[in-house]
Amino acid sequence: MTYAKSVYDAVDGASALAIVTEWLEYRNPDFDGSSGRLSRPVIVDGRNLYDPQRMARLGFIYESIGSPRGMPPS
Repeated sequence: MTYAKSVYDAVDGASALAIVTEWLEYRNPDFDGSSGRLSRPVIVDGRNLYDPQRMARLGFIYESIGSPRGMPPS
């Protein structure tokens, strides 16, 4: 296990981001600031926090688990 001081430090050089929490830090991240930190712009969202269409516009490969593809979370 590796600990990081911030959300952005945690994704530095990572191949993908898997979201498995609803912590406030993950609710409204700076996607512009974090997209360049990932080695690939891949997000797997197990909490359905983000709008898939917005994520696609931002250049992310986005998989929202348990939510129909292309539908924003409720």
